[in-house]
Amino acid sequence: MAHVVHYHPTENPMKTGILGRCPRCQQGHLFDGFLKLAPSCEVCELDYSFADPADGPAFFAMTIVAVPALVFALWLQTTYEVPIWVHLITTLPLTLFGSLMLLRPLKGWLVCSQYFHKAEEGKLVRKGDI
Repeated sequence: MAHVVHYHPTENPMKTGILGRCPRCQQGHLFDGFLKLAPSCEVCELDYSFADPADGPAFFAMTIVAVPALVFALWLQTTYEVPIWVHLITTLPLTLFGSLMLLRPLKGWLVCSQYFHKAEEGKLVRKGDI
């Protein structure tokens, strides 16, 4: 007789996603590499094909990092009147590094949120379908 295990989906998709854990069992891993989603959970075998965060993580990461980077660049420029090459070795790496560090946790959060909220692809409904 097969042993049936019941999993309790996450109550906190933000925490589970940021940690890169499976939204169903919170034990398996979401990622197979830095940003590539695993095909399924190695613990509960949840198929991750439902997940499609698209460009959401990149948009949020760039938006979150852009404001502090811009403030830093403006402060640096107005305070010290530095040449453009200084921005290339300070502000540009700060922006790139900050965005890259946010991509994985944001992608995990969005994937777990899709599972938590049972998000699906939108469908057109015609008049006679209702």
